Amino acid sequence: MAQAILLADVENLGERGTAVDVSPGYLRNFLIPRKLAQPATPGALEEAQRRMEAAERAAQARVAREAEAAGLLSKTVLTIHERAGEDGHLFGSVGPQQIVDALRDARDLRIDKRKVKLDQPLRELGTFMVEIDLGDGNVAAVKTIISEEK
Repeated sequence: MAQAILLADVENLGERGTAVDVSPGYLRNFLIPRKLAQPATPGALEEAQRRMEAAERAAQARVAREAEAAGLLSKTVLTIHERAGEDGHLFGSVGPQQIVDALRDARDLRIDKRKVKLDQPLRELGTFMVEIDLGDGNVAAVKTIISEEK
């Protein structure tokens, strides 16, 4: 058996960065030509270990940033001015893009509009709690006030 370090996730074999035992022919004829694995030399094993540790640290830093952003967003109150009729219904609607733009202006946060959870666009004046999914179970509720444009 030959040992190989996987460079990508391989179904029924393992995940990226892990060392696995495979037959020499499978390594030489399938995994290496497709750049799915490399032979496991002592230097390559050390490099794979460093990569896994760096990926772990990056994931922890990302989770910390998301938690910080969730705390900041839960304290945020957005005010969006739109034209409305006398009955309080908007002439248009407020969708995820307007909410993301208001967040960028208010807190200088770059959030993908697909992360804003709205069942349907907001179509009337009032106060709404808009949920933003930051990933890994971090969900922030942003108080959004839609007021009439003067």
